[in-house]
Formats: sequence, C-alpha cells, structure tokens
Amino acid sequence: MKRIKIKELLSSKDFGASVKAEGWVRTKRGNKSINFIALNDGSTINNIQVVVDVANFDENILKDITTGSCVSVIGKLTESQGQGQSVEIQAEKIKLYGTADAETYPLQKKGHTLEFLREIAHLRPRTNTFGAVLRIRHAMAFAIHKYFNDRGFFYLHTPIITGSDCEGAGAMFRVSTLDPKNPPLNEDGAIDYSLDFFGKETSLTVSGQLEGELGAMALGEVYTFGPTFRAENSNTPRHLAEFWMIEPEVAFNDIHDNMDLAEDFLQSLVKYALENCKDDLEFLQKMYDAELIERLKFVVENKFVRLPYTEAIDILMKSEQKFEFPVSWGVDLQSEHERFLVEKHFKKPVILTDYPKDIKAFYMKQNEDGKTVRAMDVLFPRIGEIIGGSQREENYEKLIARIREMHIPEKDIWWYLETRKYGTAPHSGFGLGFERLILFVTGMLNIRDVIPFPRTPKSADF
Repeated sequence: MKRIKIKELLSSKDFGASVKAEGWVRTKRGNKSINFIALNDGSTINNIQVVVDVANFDENILKDITTGSCVSVIGKLTESQGQGQSVEIQAEKIKLYGTADAETYPLQKKGHTLEFLREIAHLRPRTNTFGAVLRIRHAMAFAIHKYFNDRGFFYLHTPIITGSDCEGAGAMFRVSTLDPKNPPLNEDGAIDYSLDFFGKETSLTVSGQLEGELGAMALGEVYTFGPTFRAENSNTPRHLAEFWMIEPEVAFNDIHDNMDLAEDFLQSLVKYALENCKDDLEFLQKMYDAELIERLKFVVENKFVRLPYTEAIDILMKSEQKFEFPVSWGVDLQSEHERFLVEKHFKKPVILTDYPKDIKAFYMKQNEDGKTVRAMDVLFPRIGEIIGGSQREENYEKLIARIREMHIPEKDIWWYLETRKYGTAPHSGFGLGFERLILFVTGMLNIRDVIPFPRTPKSADF
C-alpha cells in the first residue's frame, strides 16, 4: 500500500478508506485499553491522531513506540470524535521502523530553548518550530524562482570560487590546495599563489553580482540565487558566515525601475507566504511573534515610501529621538535609524536612495553632484535593511577612476571593465539576503534559526 502524506489525510473526507501513514511520533498517551499516537511526517505542522486498540497489538511493540520513534501505520480513516482534528486513523497494523530511547532522545520533552536546539541542529527540524521555518523557507525559494520565471528572467549560475572581491571588504575565505604547513614562497617571502591550483589567490564568493552583470549584458534580465560567504568574526543574531543571496540584474533599468522591481518582488513574496503558509505562520505567531501576520500584511498593503538619503538624515536629526549611534550626513545608517523611519515616522516600508559615494561600493552610478551615487536600500519593520542595490556605473572612464580611487586591483576585474568598453548600457540590480527575508517572514529573531545548518565562528559541526 502506498503512503499518503499526513497533510493530504487531514483534508480527506474519504471516511472508511484503508490508508497508510508513516512518520515520527510526537506524543503517545493512553491507558491499558487504548493508546493515542500523534504522528507527523513533516508535510504539515499538524499531526494526525492514530487510535490504537491495545488488545489487537503486541505489547512489546507498543512499549517501544515512544516520542521520536518512527512508525508505519495502516488503518481506517475515520471522522474524529475529539477536538482539534477532523480525522483520525483507527490502527490495524503498526510497523516500528526505528526506536528512540526515552532516556537519551533530546526532544523527549517540550519547551526546549532555541539556544539548546542550535546545539542539536541535526535533530531540530523535527520540532514544530523548525519544521515550520523550513517549510516556509522552501515556499519562499519556490516563490522567488516562480516570480522571476514568470517575468522572463533567466536563472544564472555564478561562480562560488572567485578571484575578485565584489564588495571590497576583504573578509573572504581563501580557497587553496597549497600545503598549509609548508606553502611555497616567492622571493619576497610571500606565498607564491602562482603554484596554486588556479595559479592565483582565490576565495569563496561574497556575491554573484559582478558576474550577474555580465549575464544581463547579453540576456537582458537575469537573477542569481546561490550561497555566498563572508569571513567576518561576528557572533551577532544578524550574521552568518555562509548564507544565500538573490541578485537580479536588468539591462536598461535605471534606479527608478530598480525600485519598482524591488517593491513588487518583496510584496509578491510576502503575499505568497500569506496565501500558502497559513498554518505555519499561525503557529509561529502564536509561539513567537504575536504581530507576525499583521506585519506581513503591512508590507503587502502599503506603498513603499521613497526618499533621498539626505532627506532621511534631516528627518532623523530633527526627530528628537535618542539614538545609540549619532546621526550626521555621511554616516552609514544603523538598524535603529532605519527602523525609526519605517516604524515611527512613515509607518510604511521605505526605500532610501542617493547615498554618499564614500560609504558605497565602487560599481554604483555616480550622480551629477559628485558626492552621491544612485544606490537604494529597502527598509522593513523590525529588521531594517532587507535589500541593497543600485544603478550600476556604465561609463568606463567614471568606473575606472572610482576603482583607482578605492585602490582596487584592475588586474582582478579587467573582464568587468571590458563590459563598459564593448556595448555598455544602463543597468541596475539589487541583492536580497535570503535568510534576512526568512527572518522577516517567520518572525524569528536570530538568523541562525532560519537556516538548516548555521555556519558561524567556531561552528561547523553539522
């Protein structure tokens, strides 16, 4: 008999049918005559109740069915007489696939802290919380691909190993096959990377943007969706060493087109979550964030405010709000500043534009004032910046002058410069941190709780 997912069984009205369900036991209760097993297979946050007439089963098998064990159940689907579920299974056959020792199984009891669950990342997907988060994560990944595919974008796979630093931050993980204990040295005593696998120093990528721009200059509209890496020694609730980025690049789009795309993209994703992740969102709202669904609707229902960085600074300085980090023109805004603009001043999502060029990357298009660039950051309630992007500088002379001003080695990005020499065109793009999006959609507070196996300093066990 073929297994039927519990999600499908719970919505079935085929009472009296013989069905087969398989999954992991969440709880077992009862007495000498009857047992009630709450079974979950991961397809939904809801369990199906299995009713077991003790007299019909081997006592030893029932004794070994404990929280965490894995079973297969064949029985009749019946209308439930109890509260909380509409259907249940009257068990006729039970097969025990795997036991879970009640003394050592870490999830035997309820009420574990999120900190504890991070220590058992190999088991935490079995909890309601992380089952909900991972299902939402899948839904958002699907919605992202669907959004771009429906609009004619092409999915571009950009390299994970790179010889350039897109952001110029320098915090990159080195990739090398050289002997770490006895690397070859050149005449200056430095490591001779010409003898390495790629013949030069290479690292894990921090972004697929630069390569994405190359794709846009041929295909028109592309997006990347892949892992990125940053070797920042940071243990904050907002940082990971390995995370996923979505980066669309569009030829012929200016900064205004870029803002339109970002706003429509985000609203579409959040709307998809509201329409397709109802049970999981309601659970997370009940357990972690009482305002979650209201906040998601806030993003969908409000037109994003757009204003220049300079006006935002003026608003912040006149606000009489006490900030931990002082505000002045030229500073990079902190989360507290961004959230004030969204949550207290405008009470709408905000897109800031025209940032000072000194706090932004080399590739952003320079404005005529010589001081600002056509950058844009999308700010959301609770988390602040969720998207960062810009119109890219398509002028060769301006781009190379900026590269030299920032002391970026031209030999590492000669290929990027050539796109400005051969058929250059206006183009724009942005980056959305996938985990930042999942933080917002789930209402979780720590970014380590929205990725299956978080990579952070001193943590790579799973």
